[in-house]
Amino acid sequence: MQPGQESGAIRTAFWVLWSGVLLLKLMVAARLPLFVDEAFYWQEGHHLAAAYSDLPGLTAWLARLGVALGGEHAFALRTPFLCVAALVPLLVVRIATREFGARAGWQAGCFAVLLPLSGTLGLLALPDAMMALATLLCVDAGARLLREISAAAALELALGLVLGALSHYRFIAVVGVGFVALLLLPDGRRALRDVRVWTAIALGALAWTPLLAWNLDNADAGLRFQLVERHPWAFHGDGILFVAVQALLVTPLLFVALLLAGWRGQRMALPAARYFAYLGLLVVAGFFVLGFFADTERVSFHWPLPGYLALLPLVPLLLARWPRWLQVATWAVAGLGLAVMLSFYAAVSIPQVRARVAAEKFYPYNFAGWDELAVVVRDRLEGMPAGTRVLADSFKVGSELGFALGDPDIAVLDHPINHKHGRAPQLRLWGLEHQGKADWSKAPMLLVVGISEVPYKDLLRRYHALCEMVGPLPPPQVLNVDHGRQRFALFALQAPRTGPCTTPAMVWIDAPAGGAVVDRRFDLRGWAFKDGVGLARVEVLLDGRRVAEADYGLPYEGLQGNWPESNDPRHPDVGFAARVDLGTDRAFVPGRHWLGLRLHGRDGSVEDWAEQPIEVR
Repeated sequence: MQPGQESGAIRTAFWVLWSGVLLLKLMVAARLPLFVDEAFYWQEGHHLAAAYSDLPGLTAWLARLGVALGGEHAFALRTPFLCVAALVPLLVVRIATREFGARAGWQAGCFAVLLPLSGTLGLLALPDAMMALATLLCVDAGARLLREISAAAALELALGLVLGALSHYRFIAVVGVGFVALLLLPDGRRALRDVRVWTAIALGALAWTPLLAWNLDNADAGLRFQLVERHPWAFHGDGILFVAVQALLVTPLLFVALLLAGWRGQRMALPAARYFAYLGLLVVAGFFVLGFFADTERVSFHWPLPGYLALLPLVPLLLARWPRWLQVATWAVAGLGLAVMLSFYAAVSIPQVRARVAAEKFYPYNFAGWDELAVVVRDRLEGMPAGTRVLADSFKVGSELGFALGDPDIAVLDHPINHKHGRAPQLRLWGLEHQGKADWSKAPMLLVVGISEVPYKDLLRRYHALCEMVGPLPPPQVLNVDHGRQRFALFALQAPRTGPCTTPAMVWIDAPAGGAVVDRRFDLRGWAFKDGVGLARVEVLLDGRRVAEADYGLPYEGLQGNWPESNDPRHPDVGFAARVDLGTDRAFVPGRHWLGLRLHGRDGSVEDWAEQPIEVR
């Protein structure tokens, strides 16, 4: 095949790949439940401002644009981000084609589509899509300035710097590393002496003004969260997992190709190649080192993406030196990686799949249960007095319910995760941080609590904190989603109550353990208590059907030592035991079944506890 024909074939492959992946993303984005952060950005978009506690303003502006044009649903919210993400491979093609020829350009563009971290951009309404575009605008402008200093290149640089500054605090890493990369090159130092380049840099610096102003007005709350509070800033060995996760998410062969292409590129004669290599390797290495000292509790696998994007134009040059079989393997594994990522999001959008993986560690909490919760809340509100207000116990519940109910002003109680995710200052500025009894009005309230948001060891303490804020809790309506892996409790609050702290029940099944293999006759034992009033009965359920009545009120010494806050009047007689006999009941064929409990409180409350899987022989 002639070079021109080969380039044409690769161009055709790129457009087929780009179009096919975009179509798949549109289909998935239309069905995928709203992610928690997306809901909060939607809420920010309905309180338009130049900057917010967690981010600069651009993400919220795009979210508002999406729903303003397309309506209040998740696909419309994501549409601007999908459009921005679709531009990323096109810009990679432009950069690589100008520097290394059409064949390399189309190949680099294909890898920009296949790279899972960039190929899935836009599926969620998150700042990463615009950050990626801003990074590539700066990369393109820098490469053009190395060739010839022009007003057009300086203008493109200014645009990239402005968009990046309006996207995320993290873009400062791209700015700093890009400046260092230019300083390392003679042509870069020449460009930095030109007034047009400094004008572009000045415009980019001005774009940080809204964020700086917000922090000056709010005691540096955003900066403290991003740079201090969310990070331990102490060495931890978990950082090695960050590197391993990167190799998997980028796909191993492409990961190696990117790093080797960068290492080779820094020794090439072409200034642009060295510029791509310096920029990409320094960003990736910087985030790898940061992984040993920074936050490991929140999602951070996407942080090095700007570095990979800068290295992509160099990859075709490296692959040309590899054996044919290794080139094919690199393409195939990258395609497989993207397919796995898209399949994950597609699976998350299917309720039956989420329910099936309810017992697995990778259960998608932040996608699950919100639609079901909205239905229950609507139904409950219909049966309550007119004027009843929804009160959420955390920003997650408040923003997700706000989106579902079309109300961006749902009040939220103080919660550790509001602070953990840097959203507490913003809720306070909006006047949505509810003080419980101190802010009580005559209107009744429906308190919605996300039980699963709190680790079980801290759950009773959280219930008692709720009592401090709103008084003893009335009997709850408990919603179990996906066998109770995602749980919510609804409390109808008419006015502050008095008396001892009354909470939902707390339970532990000692045997059988989750996932245990049991005979058709097996013994069940554990403990259960309900602060404030105690429990009257415990029923045993299998797949939602009652199969036994537990003997409740057995001695269980030492439990209050683990739960010192507990005030259940029946302590220490809070143990239970039951003999489950499935006999010849054909409903329970051998295989997996879900074991649960139904707890009857002495106040008349009835709560279904979360289920756990067992294997019946």
